[in-house]
Amino acid sequence: MTNANETAQRYLAVWNETDAARRRALIAESWIEAAIYVDPLMQGRGHAEIDGLVAAVQDRFPGFRFELIGEADGHGDNLRFSWGLGPAGGEALIKGTDFALLEGGRLKAVHGFLDQVPAAA
Repeated sequence: MTNANETAQRYLAVWNETDAARRRALIAESWIEAAIYVDPLMQGRGHAEIDGLVAAVQDRFPGFRFELIGEADGHGDNLRFSWGLGPAGGEALIKGTDFALLEGGRLKAVHGFLDQVPAAA
């Protein structure tokens, strides 16, 4: 497995990329074509659906950024990390933990869990 923190940072870079063409390129680089993403609020399969999920989150929370919380942990093709989402340079209002399965160093499946969500979100 590549460095767990680097993989988690590449993943979060996708969620932070607001240029649609660049975001799609990042998805193609870091996710396998048949990848899946699932969390309590949404799910998608394949590059186009994952891109749509990211765009929807960016529309819902304009100006917010994802940041890694602590250190990512990995073994074999498994990855676990926590993240925060909040205004750029501000405190994370939403926090979660994701578990990922890699294939050839690329994301195959990501299962997200929400650890902190304000009532207004």
